[in-house]
Amino acid sequence: MKAAVLRQLGHLDIEEVKLDGPREEELRIRVLASGLCHSDYHMINGDLPTVLPAVLGHEAAGVIEAVGSGVSGFAPGDMVITCFSAFCGHCHECQDGHSHRCEDKPGKPVNRAAGSRITRNGEAIYQLGNLGGFAEEMVVHQRSAVKMPEGMPPSSAALMGCGVLTGTGAVINAAKVEPGSTVAVLGCGGVGLNAVQGARIAGAARIIAIDLSTEKLEMARKFGATDVVLAGPEAIGEVTEMTRGGVDYAFEVVGTAATAQDALAMIRTGGTLTLVGVARHDAHLSIPITSFLMSEKKVIGTLMGSAPFQTFLPKLAAHYLNGNLLLDELVSQQIPLEAINQGYAQMAEGKVARSVITF
Repeated sequence: MKAAVLRQLGHLDIEEVKLDGPREEELRIRVLASGLCHSDYHMINGDLPTVLPAVLGHEAAGVIEAVGSGVSGFAPGDMVITCFSAFCGHCHECQDGHSHRCEDKPGKPVNRAAGSRITRNGEAIYQLGNLGGFAEEMVVHQRSAVKMPEGMPPSSAALMGCGVLTGTGAVINAAKVEPGSTVAVLGCGGVGLNAVQGARIAGAARIIAIDLSTEKLEMARKFGATDVVLAGPEAIGEVTEMTRGGVDYAFEVVGTAATAQDALAMIRTGGTLTLVGVARHDAHLSIPITSFLMSEKKVIGTLMGSAPFQTFLPKLAAHYLNGNLLLDELVSQQIPLEAINQGYAQMAEGKVARSVITF
């Protein structure tokens, strides 16, 4: 099969590789669509470390071709969405209702020649998150997938596995935005737009979108933003002035120390900053301790929507089918696997909300 393989930073090579399985509790999936997520881009350009060579891609939708022994609840022909948040079901976090923070994630490829599901001439190729969606097929653990309801196009459904899950989940599950509140979203790419519409679904009265791109700000209005602010030195003052002291909730979705610091300055007394964007491993946020103590402000992080994907994604799918969640509008373009480097270059230039590889 064909796959985009990261062997050196900055470029993906299209290669013919071999895929093993499915084995026990595994699903073999023919990939129909795979989104280009910013998290993968951090690994491509070296901001985040990863094992090389690797097949990246974790935002995928496809159809099950075969199932291994011990698989329950899935059958060949089922349409599924994959997710990073594989869960064991027995660790403390899973038992406590936080399976997205599973301490013993299943799916590590074991008992295979070369130690991997993906190989080329005997060389093991790492699967990011035990997924590897930038390929024609995937073999994943059954607890890395959820069934996709009928009526969803694969290119839109794929985005639910990360970008949609993360953005809407940050608002609904992590920050628990209350109806009638004020919200600021810093960064209006794929995840940021989902934070915007998550705030709309949650019933926020005022949703302020902030970005460097006027085109993305206009798109944010379509997703539910009531106000837009062009990012820059004046943004903090504009937001605090229009909300008379700051917002109840701010969401940093860019993934830089500078934007996180700006978001921190935008929250009001008793407000909450939620860190959503994946930053460099050496990025830091400076918090004035006394000021936070006296004003009861909060800073929280969120991982993969802060909810079990196997229960939250069906809820989001229902919102989509009811016309309350915009997914088709997130897809800026559909591209072949061979255009993946160009797709990431366009992402880096801020030209697209989401590019999706379709097979």
